[in-house]
Amino acid sequence: MPELPEVEAARLALEEHCVGKRIVRCSAADDTKVIDGIAPSQLEAALVGRTIAAARRKGKNLWLVLDSPPFPSFQFGMAGAIYIKGVELSKYKRSAVSPTEEWPSKYSKLFVELDDGLEFSFTDKRRFAKIRLLDNSIMSGIGNWIADEVLYLARIHPMQTASKISKEKYKALHRCIKEVIEKSVEVGADSSEFPQDWIFHSREKKPGKAFVDGKKIDFITVGGRTSAYVPELQMLDGADAVAENRCKRRKEKLEKKDDTTLKKGPRAPKENKKTAKAMTVDDEEEDNPVKQRAKAAKPTKRGRKPMQVAKASSNKAVSSSTHDNEADEEDQDDEEASKPAKRGRKQPATGSSNKDDCSPDTGNDGKVEAKPGKRRGQKQPAAEVKSLPDNEETAVPAKRPQRKKR
Repeated sequence: MPELPEVEAARLALEEHCVGKRIVRCSAADDTKVIDGIAPSQLEAALVGRTIAAARRKGKNLWLVLDSPPFPSFQFGMAGAIYIKGVELSKYKRSAVSPTEEWPSKYSKLFVELDDGLEFSFTDKRRFAKIRLLDNSIMSGIGNWIADEVLYLARIHPMQTASKISKEKYKALHRCIKEVIEKSVEVGADSSEFPQDWIFHSREKKPGKAFVDGKKIDFITVGGRTSAYVPELQMLDGADAVAENRCKRRKEKLEKKDDTTLKKGPRAPKENKKTAKAMTVDDEEEDNPVKQRAKAAKPTKRGRKPMQVAKASSNKAVSSSTHDNEADEEDQDDEEASKPAKRGRKQPATGSSNKDDCSPDTGNDGKVEAKPGKRRGQKQPAAEVKSLPDNEETAVPAKRPQRKKR
């Protein structure tokens, strides 16, 4: 884009060929993006009949001083340029207009004819330029490539805070600004005449392929624009260096976290140590049959028996079913004898070997001893079970046999 040297070359051409002449005709394009803050017709009326007294520049802003205010100002943007008919000017590679094209050019935003027949035009292909009536609040800039060049020669990082620059670097910055501007204006903004050790010749190359004096050029965004600098020579100082290191460490942590997330997956469940241990034990038991048998023999929780124990008990019950059937009749008598008596009634005596609490007790002499009956509300004493002779077996309640599982 046109920077300060290109703007200065245009100013010198206007000062040489247009100062002292009167504007007789003016044509402004109907482009509100370039003609800023004023209608095209109002701009034409403000210029016609006025005499150009001088051409001035502040940074990249150029304006014409007329015999009376207001004054027109020109901000060149990315492709703005001034052409004087019949006068050859330095042509910026992005704003050059072929001499064979129609005059004024189709890209013309402001056309001016002077009283001696001389004509000049302000053109803009990309429509980033601005034409305004000058006021005193305009602030000037130094330009992108000049800023990069000055900071490189002064060895200042583009992100260095201005208030934290040392006095020595302030002096170096001021000296480099003057050197770069004077040299570029001296050669008429012809970039082929710029010193070969300037970063200018490599700043438009792709990252990784840009070098100056054998040192790598990096590109960063500062203040909304891309800045070229040499990290090996342009380093941050003081608190800015500390902040930069902190940002680097934070960035490295985030990169490591992203790598871990990519490896495990964004929704990978956390590994459960207990589950993993149980899976390992199960794998070992599958390989070891002894452990499988030991595990099967252990009783399960809540009183449940394992399958092997239940099956064995069912087989045992079937084998003893014959003996149990023989004792069924005796068990029925015992169950009837063990039933509690009704209110106010005594339990009749039975001839069973087992005797109830309500039945009379006989001694060795064969006499029957009467016992008092149970009164209402009185607790029944615990039953007394007399031992049987050794030659008689105690009857055990039979268990119902279980069916074999298919």
